[in-house]
Amino acid sequence: MSKPVAPYSLVAFNAAKASENKMHDDTVAKKFGFSGGLVPGVDVFAYMSHAPLDVWGKAFLERGHMEGRFGKPLYDGETATVTAVERDGGLDIQIESRGVICGTGRATMPAAAPAIALDDFEMSTPPDNDHRPPADERSYKVGNWLNIRPYRMTEEMQADYLKSICEADPIYAKEGIIHSGTILRCCNWALTHNAKMGPWIHVGSTIQHLRPGHVGDEISVRAKVAKNYENKGHKIVELDALVLVNGTTPIARVAHAAIYEPRQVRAA
Repeated sequence: MSKPVAPYSLVAFNAAKASENKMHDDTVAKKFGFSGGLVPGVDVFAYMSHAPLDVWGKAFLERGHMEGRFGKPLYDGETATVTAVERDGGLDIQIESRGVICGTGRATMPAAAPAIALDDFEMSTPPDNDHRPPADERSYKVGNWLNIRPYRMTEEMQADYLKSICEADPIYAKEGIIHSGTILRCCNWALTHNAKMGPWIHVGSTIQHLRPGHVGDEISVRAKVAKNYENKGHKIVELDALVLVNGTTPIARVAHAAIYEPRQVRAA
């Protein structure tokens, strides 16, 4: 038995045009066959995460589980629509733009958040920004630990982010809860704080919420390189990341996958 959820539409916004990742730059992205700069995958996931929040409310942010994969790009200024269907105890999600399915996902609600052993996730120190090694099989060696430079989530950061992703649910602003998209952005930083990357593409993530983080908290990440491999000419890295607040409190565990060297870049 399946039950559809009310669709959720928004105008996609590329908030990363000026970022170090030039795959978000219109001119560079077009050289690799795209119509323009890619809306960041973390923000596409954020759009999709509206559906389980709509169905399960705050409980989703306390213990919900969601996976998302991005097959086609979303572009700045284009309408995107998130649809979801309740099926087999979970939620099947997709996001569509231009009549094309750009991403798919699956969300579930465990009875309780799983226990996490903090000691299983090691601390490390990222290099200075100017001394990062190139992104390759050595800097993303399987077993390496990649931490970020911790930062404190301010009210201004929260407001700017919620505006950039057109988040319609008031719970984030009302209760100051850190958004799933912010959590995944921090996992991106586990990659970019530890190596100098060229144009690259976030292709998917799975997040297990453990408890909400809040505005005012200091966010840090302890991420282990779980896989590094080549597929269809792309070089791909996968992380097993623990996102914490205030140094000791885990708020999410994330499996995070990115093409750190697209075949188009290698062929250029």
